[in-house]
Amino acid sequence: MHWSDEIAQRIIERKPDKEEYVCAAGISPSGSIHIGNFRDVATSYFVVKALRRAGKKAKLLFSWDEFDRMRKVPVNVAAVDNDMEKYIGYPYVDVKNPFNDEFPNYAKYFENEFETSIKEFGIEMDYRYQGDMNRSGKYVDYVLTSLKKRKEIYDILAGFRTQEATDEEREAYYPVGIYCPECHRDTTTILSLSEDCTVAEYECKCGYKGTFDFTKDFNCKLAWKIDWPMRWAYEGVDFEPGGKDHAAPTGSYQTSRVISEKIFGYEAPIFQGYEFIGIKGTTGKMSGSSGLNMTPDTLLKIYQPEVILWLYSKVEPNRTFDFCFDDAILRQYFEFDKQYNAYLEGEEDEKARITIENCLIEGRKIETVPMSLLVQLGSVVDFNPEMLETVFAKIGTPYKYEQFADRLDRAKFWLEKCSPENVNKLRSGRNWDVYNELSDEDKRAVEILHEFLSQDEYSLDELNTELYAIPKEIFTYNDDKELKKIQGNFFKNVYKLLIDKEKGPRLYLFLYAIEKERYLKLLDFSTPMTEEEKNPVVEEVVEAEPEIEYGEPDPVEPVKDVIEMADFEKLDLRVCKVIKCQEIRKSHSCYKITLNDGLKDRVIVSSIKKYYKPEDLIGKKIIVVANLAPARLTGVTSEGMLLAGTNNACGCKVIFVDDMVPEGTRIC
Repeated sequence: MHWSDEIAQRIIERKPDKEEYVCAAGISPSGSIHIGNFRDVATSYFVVKALRRAGKKAKLLFSWDEFDRMRKVPVNVAAVDNDMEKYIGYPYVDVKNPFNDEFPNYAKYFENEFETSIKEFGIEMDYRYQGDMNRSGKYVDYVLTSLKKRKEIYDILAGFRTQEATDEEREAYYPVGIYCPECHRDTTTILSLSEDCTVAEYECKCGYKGTFDFTKDFNCKLAWKIDWPMRWAYEGVDFEPGGKDHAAPTGSYQTSRVISEKIFGYEAPIFQGYEFIGIKGTTGKMSGSSGLNMTPDTLLKIYQPEVILWLYSKVEPNRTFDFCFDDAILRQYFEFDKQYNAYLEGEEDEKARITIENCLIEGRKIETVPMSLLVQLGSVVDFNPEMLETVFAKIGTPYKYEQFADRLDRAKFWLEKCSPENVNKLRSGRNWDVYNELSDEDKRAVEILHEFLSQDEYSLDELNTELYAIPKEIFTYNDDKELKKIQGNFFKNVYKLLIDKEKGPRLYLFLYAIEKERYLKLLDFSTPMTEEEKNPVVEEVVEAEPEIEYGEPDPVEPVKDVIEMADFEKLDLRVCKVIKCQEIRKSHSCYKITLNDGLKDRVIVSSIKKYYKPEDLIGKKIIVVANLAPARLTGVTSEGMLLAGTNNACGCKVIFVDDMVPEGTRIC
C-alpha cells in the first residue's frame, strides 16, 4: 500500500461519515519558497488524491501565513533594497514590495512567485490569505475564547517547557499580539484586559499607547501555537503535515494538539512529520552567488514537473532524498522513465502504480526520450532541434522534436549551468600536442580510424565493431584483460583528439550521429601543421577555485573527563546573527565576522575562509561562545568563538541555527 493510502485510511477511520475531508498545508511568504517547503504541499496533495481514490470528497487547503511578522530580510531582497530592515516586525502584508509595482506588497510578490510555479504541477488548492482572514474579523470568536482561557493556555504551554513557570508570568500572559497602528510592528505589550476579556490597554516600544477592542479591532494575531489549532477548528482540518521538528515531544504540533482539544474543543488533525530535502551537487554556475533560489521554479528549469512529483511520491515523508544538480539527475530521469514505461505496460504493482499516478498531470504527455542522450549529443550539435532529429534517426531512435522538446531546454540548462565540465564541444583544430605524444602504434590506430570513417557508407554496428577491432589489429596482447586496457586507451586518445577530454558520449554513437565533415579533419594528421595551428589564439582561462578534498572520517575520540553542571554553566553559548563577513588583509584563512548577540554587535575572527564565502554566512544565525576572553588574531580583536564541526570527512561545517530562534537566545 502506498504511504498516502495508509494515511487516508486512518483519516476515514476517524471520521467515516464526513462529507468533505480537508488536508492542509501552509507557508509564510518570508521570501522565495524553498523546495523543502514544497514537501508540505506535495504530502497533503497525495493524501487528497488517496482520499479521492477511496471514493471520498477531499480538498487541499493552503494557508498563506502572510500575517506573520517579518523576522529578517533575505539576502536576495537586501541586494535589491538595503533599507528593508526597517520593516522587521511588520506583518508581511504591510511590507513594501521592493522588486516592482505589479504586486501591492512583499507578501503578494512571493505568493505570486510560488502560485505561478504551482500551476506547472497541475495542483489545485483552496488558498487562504491570513492577512485578509484576520483583518476581516473571521477569527474574532476564537480570539475572544483564547483571551478568556488565557491562563489555561499558559498552563498548557508551561507543561511543555523545561523552565519553571511563575505566577507573575501566568498573570501577565496574553495569547495574542497587537500590531501597533503607529509603527506597524508587533512590539506591543498588553497592560490590562477588561473583565469580559474584550478590551485591552496596551503600549508599544515606539511609545504609542492605546485601547484595543477585540470585538471591533482586528489588527491582531494569535501566537503561533494557538493560531495553528484555531485554524484547524475553523477550517475543519483532518490532516496536515509539517517538518519533523514540529513532531518532537515538545514541538509545535504536540503543544497545539492539546490546545486544539482543550481550548477549542476540536480533535487535532492527523499529523505527518516529514524529513527535509537535500540538495546534491549545487556547483558550477548554480552557486548561491548566482542569485538562483532553490525554489520549485528553479527546479523546473532542470526537472520536468512529473519527475519532481515522482520523487516526493516514491519516498515516504519520514525519509529524506536529494534533488540533484550533478550527474545523479540523469540517473533519476532514467529510473523515472523505467518505472513510467513499466506502468504503461501494466507491469507495476499497486504501490508503484500509485507512485506514478500521483505524478501525472492532466493535459501533459510524457515522452521518455533519454535525458542522458539529450545531454551527451545535444551540446555537440548546439542543441539544434533539427540536427538532433537527424542524429536520433541515424542511431536508430527516430525521436521528433515534439517528443523531446519538453526535456531539451532542461537538458541544456542543466549542462551549461550546473555541469559545464560535461559539455562536449568539438575542437576547432587538430590537437598536435596530444598527437605528438602518441606512440607509432597509437598514431597508426588513429590513421586506420580516419580511413574507415572516410568511407561513404557503413552501419552503426559496423562502426562499433571497427572501433574495437582496430586496437586488436595493431597491438599485441596476452589476454582479454590486456586487450580491454588497450581498447580503452585507444578510445581515450580519440576523445582527446576530438573534444579535449579522456571520455565522452558513447564513441560509436557520437561518431555515427554527428556529421563527419565536422570532425573528420581532427583525425587527419597527414598534412603538416598550419601556421594557425603553430600560433593558436589562447583564450583567457579563469582559474577555478581549488576544490576541497575530503577523506575518510577521523577516528572517534573518547569522551573527555566528566565535568560538573557548574562547569558547563560557566559557558555562555548564545545565538548570534551574522551581520557582516569581511576578508582580512594578508590572512589566507580567516574572516572578520560581525555579529549581533541580542545585546550589541561584536566581532569574532574565524578560520573558515576555505569552506565558506561571505554570502554563505551573512544573515545566518550561529552559536558563539560569548564569554571567551578577547584575543588578538591576525590584527583583529576577536570577542568569542563560533561552534563548528571539523572532520576529515566533511572539512569544517559551521553549526547554523533555525532562523526562528531570536538573537541572544542561550543554548542550554
